[in-house]
Amino acid sequence: MVHTVRHKVNFYDTDAMAVVHHSNYIRWFEIGRVEFLRAAGITLNQLMADGYVFPITEVSAKYVASAYFDDELLVETTPEALTKAKMVFTYRILRASDNALLVEGRTQNVFTSKETGKITRLPDKYYDKLKVMMAL
Repeated sequence: MVHTVRHKVNFYDTDAMAVVHHSNYIRWFEIGRVEFLRAAGITLNQLMADGYVFPITEVSAKYVASAYFDDELLVETTPEALTKAKMVFTYRILRASDNALLVEGRTQNVFTSKETGKITRLPDKYYDKLKVMMAL
């Protein structure tokens, strides 16, 4: 299932060359990931209240074209893999006005105990919701 979020480029997202700074795309991956979880019925606040965090262990991005101030972007987030210990997402960021591909990316997150900092298994109350989203 592809989950899409719209995002408008702010002036502070751009660099001295008036293009979006490359680091912002990683932040926008996070926006997509958080909204994907929300669409599954899971919020980060719920996860943290239950003692789980969701840190990134791998991230990659392939930059294809530049975005500019005031561009409206489409952040497409797709779940690629899920186990009770980790989840992998892929991303495409497109300019909404012309559907131009700007960036492709991938992240791997691991479910971790907030208390110990060690990788842990996600309980069924969350895992089952994510499995449903994977099947759509």
